[in-house]
Amino acid sequence: MAYRCEDTPKNWACKPTRTNLPMTISLTTLHSREHDLSSGAAQLRILQQSPVDADFEKRLTAIDLLPLTPTQIEILQINVGKMCNMTCAHCHVDAGPDRTEIMSRETLDLCLEAARTPGINTVDITGGAPELNPHFFWFVEKLSEMGVHIIDRCNLTILLTGPHKDTAAFLARHNVEIVCSLPHYRKSNTDAQRGDGTYDQSIQALRMLNELGYGQGNERLKLTLVTNPVGAFLPPSQASIEKEWKRELHRNFDITFDHLYTITNMPISRFLEWLVETGNLTDYMQRLLDAYNPSAAKSVMCRNTVSVGWDGTLYDCDFNQMLEMPLESPKRPHIRDFNAGALSKRTIRTGPHCFGCTAGAGSSCSGSVT
Repeated sequence: MAYRCEDTPKNWACKPTRTNLPMTISLTTLHSREHDLSSGAAQLRILQQSPVDADFEKRLTAIDLLPLTPTQIEILQINVGKMCNMTCAHCHVDAGPDRTEIMSRETLDLCLEAARTPGINTVDITGGAPELNPHFFWFVEKLSEMGVHIIDRCNLTILLTGPHKDTAAFLARHNVEIVCSLPHYRKSNTDAQRGDGTYDQSIQALRMLNELGYGQGNERLKLTLVTNPVGAFLPPSQASIEKEWKRELHRNFDITFDHLYTITNMPISRFLEWLVETGNLTDYMQRLLDAYNPSAAKSVMCRNTVSVGWDGTLYDCDFNQMLEMPLESPKRPHIRDFNAGALSKRTIRTGPHCFGCTAGAGSSCSGSVT
């Protein structure tokens, strides 16, 4: 079953049955359905129309953090394409097999130049399934030669497909940290969010990574799992559930990993569609606001990260990228114009979705921030 809303904005005011049942997999992307929410502007409009007082700038003013500015640019996060072998219910990228947006070799070359900037120590490669970019292996090899820390945001199942059966070994040879999504150590929760059969494939891929030396405490072969709540909830304490996950995965499958990141589901894209369809949007936004943490606001990831879209456009973060909110600039900022000095002086763009990064212990692409 795919959650579906009427495409006309006037129908967003309806109140469908409220439920906190686990998410059902969305079989097609918003993009392929030509859904209103495939537009970042439409998503922002819905968030801004919410009855809760989601004025993020007002919260920043209260802690003397407006305008929000960078600390130091250390991470270049690059979305190399929206194509994916999966179509997950919570995906904030709206990725899927039908997406054709792929970063070109020319743009990847410009990313390599930017990654040579002093102070940048990490290149975080994401997608879609980043491994589906035809230049992925070349790009990783070039980054490896530069000596920067490389992260591959992997969905695990891609490692079992025929064309990518040697990808795990390739990543190990180049000391790439693998950060992979696993909604839960239980099968039902994982398949509810990512599709039937995903859990079994993920376990198989994790075993393969362990055999290659990943997840054994080796700093050069880090294996990090990422969990998102299945439903309109906030994630529990990262430190406490990491112990639980390590115990259960080792006990049931003899699987080991290094770290567990808890990431709050952002109220955008397909998760926003689910919130609207199930009548959970207002309650979920209120939950984020009630859990607002000023300390987390001071440590949001956009302060040390620049996000690069598949076409080279620059954004403050991955979430702004999906909402089509490029860096504040007189002209559309592009990776070809990358200037760390100028970027360090920019004002970071914010919106109601930013409460997703500042709830509880905070949430970033590297897990909780406080």
